[in-house]
Amino acid sequence: MRGGDDREIVVYRRPGCPYCVLLTVQLRVARIGFRSVNVWRDAAASDFVRRHNGGDELVPTVLVGTSILRNPTLARSAPPHA
Repeated sequence: MRGGDDREIVVYRRPGCPYCVLLTVQLRVARIGFRSVNVWRDAAASDFVRRHNGGDELVPTVLVGTSILRNPTLARSAPPHA
């Protein structure tokens, strides 16, 4: 999905996180487009996650349009009509 799309899904994740793997696999199987961002390689992404989770590096943190979801299920991550 292109940047600026109000239905864009961005999954903030880190290597070795089983919840991140589960969610990204489910999104792929459901053929739902998303952008994956490794918070250990992107300082701005790490800052974003910490700012929205009380200072914690809680992953997966998912941005769907303008909504921020914390460790969501696939159903909560998918935008309407995905």
